[in-house]
Amino acid sequence: MLFASWQKLSTRIVGLLLSFLAVALLVIGSTLLLSWQLEGSAAAINVAGSLRMESYKLAMLAGRLRGDDAAGRNDAAPRLRAQLQRIDGTLDLLRQGDPQRPLFLPPTAAIRDVYAEVEREWRAELAPQVQALLAADGMAASAAAPTAAGIHAATVSPYAVQQRAERFVLSVDVLVQRIERDSESRTFWLRASQLLLLALAMIGTVSIIYLLFDMIVAPITRLQNGLERMREKDFSVRLPVDSNDEFGTLARGFNQMADKLQDSYAHLEHRVQTKTAELELQNKELALLYDAAAFLQQPQSAETMCDGFLARISDYFGADGGSVRVLDPNRNNIHMLVHRGISDKLVEDERCLKVGDCLCGEAVESKLAVIHDLRRRKDSHNLQCHREGFATISIFHIFAQRQYLGFFNLHFRQTIEFTAAQTALLETLGQLLGTAIENQRLQARERELAISEERNLVAQGLHDSIAQGLNFLNLQVQMLEQSLKQQRLDEVESIVPMLRAGVDESYQDVRELLHNFRTRLQEGTLVSSLETVVDKFRRQSGIAVDVDADSDGAPFPREHQLQLLFIVQEALSNVRKHASASQVWLRLRDAQDFTLSIRDNGHGFDTHKLETLGEAHVGINIMRERAQRIDAQLQLQSTPGQGTEVVLHLPRAQRRAA
Repeated sequence: MLFASWQKLSTRIVGLLLSFLAVALLVIGSTLLLSWQLEGSAAAINVAGSLRMESYKLAMLAGRLRGDDAAGRNDAAPRLRAQLQRIDGTLDLLRQGDPQRPLFLPPTAAIRDVYAEVEREWRAELAPQVQALLAADGMAASAAAPTAAGIHAATVSPYAVQQRAERFVLSVDVLVQRIERDSESRTFWLRASQLLLLALAMIGTVSIIYLLFDMIVAPITRLQNGLERMREKDFSVRLPVDSNDEFGTLARGFNQMADKLQDSYAHLEHRVQTKTAELELQNKELALLYDAAAFLQQPQSAETMCDGFLARISDYFGADGGSVRVLDPNRNNIHMLVHRGISDKLVEDERCLKVGDCLCGEAVESKLAVIHDLRRRKDSHNLQCHREGFATISIFHIFAQRQYLGFFNLHFRQTIEFTAAQTALLETLGQLLGTAIENQRLQARERELAISEERNLVAQGLHDSIAQGLNFLNLQVQMLEQSLKQQRLDEVESIVPMLRAGVDESYQDVRELLHNFRTRLQEGTLVSSLETVVDKFRRQSGIAVDVDADSDGAPFPREHQLQLLFIVQEALSNVRKHASASQVWLRLRDAQDFTLSIRDNGHGFDTHKLETLGEAHVGINIMRERAQRIDAQLQLQSTPGQGTEVVLHLPRAQRRAA
């Protein structure tokens, strides 16, 4: 773990800098220590040198103690005692040292020995002599007492003290010389350490520069050169991996990138060709889908549509034959609708199959796309398609909104394998064909429903007009027959005009119905078509019609316009037959909402009685049904003696533009 961590570049750089810092701190610390010791030695030299002056002063004061000057003798004794204490204090200071100044003797055995000798000479020889001299000076002249060191005061003379002081000074000189030589030695080592520190700084700087160049600059330079060569499309460049640090990882990554780029560049042309072929194939598939979708949307019969569909996929996949078959769910049969490239015998044998028979019938049960390799089937000799030379039979199903409609076959005389993309394409084409077939069926049902509804309206119109007229004529003929049998000629004369009037009325009704049935939208606006209808009504009935119409709104679909014309025709027909009116007003307001009203000045009727008739009054019901077809609201307003008004209203929410 530690070795792996040391292999990191950041760890090595930090370790290197910390090592140089530790050495620098050690050298600087030793330099500071030597400087501090030299400062203490220098102070010790000054203090030790002061001992010589103090010793000479002590000898001088001792000489005054026995002089002829009485005043001098009296002053010398106290000063001599003070000098003794001063020298004692100086020796104590040298022995104990003072770290604050700093002041201390160098910690060497030779200097300590010399100092011990100096202190011994002072305390054992010089100081006792001085004390004895002071004691002799203060004694009675006749009584000489010994000192603490065993020296008799009578034997001590100032001259002896001076002699002893000179020897003490020589010892102090030796101590000072020893301290000076030690200071010289420490000064040498101080300069040596400073030179070492300078050399270390220079060597460290050079070493750091070299190591940083070796660890950082050189790998970056190699990487930059590799990138330059890579930019010049020299994908053979590789970087040496000579470490396990970050740059080693980066070099390995660069080499891996170079390997991939070299491989990609070497196979680029092949990949471009592959992608181009894939795009061309996809374009062909899209073109086939677009062509098939456009073809299937055209109005045509189911046979024509399936035949064109089969021709397109057969040409695209190079099929030698094929067929489209539809399922009859009521009888559980599969009928062949169209075929290509297969023999008449095969068509006759498989024109109608039961679900579960043969390979195709089995595929209907599973409803899964199947590709049969007939050469690998053991029962292929029993299959008519194999006997005709086909090697591969594919079956793809036709769906419309998850409703199963049938399947289509592709026959190949060679062994064919479909890719997943081709299988998906054929399944999509099967869904397109199924949607087209289902749309045809829905359109046929819609046409049947429209025809049925229109026939219902025709029947209602016939019932409301011709049927009632024929019923009236039937009653009149019966009355005529009875009058003839009874020879009542006056009744016959009155019945014949009524028969003629009934026949004329029925004839007018037939003409009006034929006219309404033949009504077609002319080129132009809704208003122009209404004016055409109103003009015919004026000519046929002789009733004046006032038209007030605008058409500022969005145009209606043609189906809606036709229903509006039928409603106007039916309303005008009711005016002619029942209202006995002399004036009709037609109002049309076409803005966001659409409003159409037909009002007459006829005798009117009670609308409550009309509600009791229910379905008997067919004309009103026909108008309401036509209004419901276009999501409009139809209102009938009438009062006896005040005319009738039919109002059709289409709100903007239900209005659909063409």
